[in-house]
Amino acid sequence: MSFSDPIADMLTRVRNAYMASLNTVDIPQSKMKAEIARILKREGYIRDYTTEADEGKRVLRVYLKYSVDHEPVIRGIKRISKPSLRRYVGAGTIPRVLGGLGVAILSTSSGLLTDREARKRHVGGEVLCYVW
Repeated sequence: MSFSDPIADMLTRVRNAYMASLNTVDIPQSKMKAEIARILKREGYIRDYTTEADEGKRVLRVYLKYSVDHEPVIRGIKRISKPSLRRYVGAGTIPRVLGGLGVAILSTSSGLLTDREARKRHVGGEVLCYVW
């Protein structure tokens, strides 16, 4: 099955899995999706992720994280730059998500970075998504 926006598909699968209170969600694997999962894990939004082979296809298995009272850790996740409308920002105009409480994930010349890392390295790029 072909998707016009595989990153939006990943974010939607994660959002739907949280709404259904699932512990894991399987996503077709790619390098970009694995890097997004790595950032989400490092920032504390998911427990873990693994890459597995399922029926001959590579699958990214994301283990979701919940609080003590079983509330999702990710309150919101939103795709910003889309294939139909790309959103680029310079190093001086990198957005802050909820005043710094959330994370913006950017695709830069240095790879995928959070908004804080991009500001620290003074690089701009394409704003992929917001997570809070």
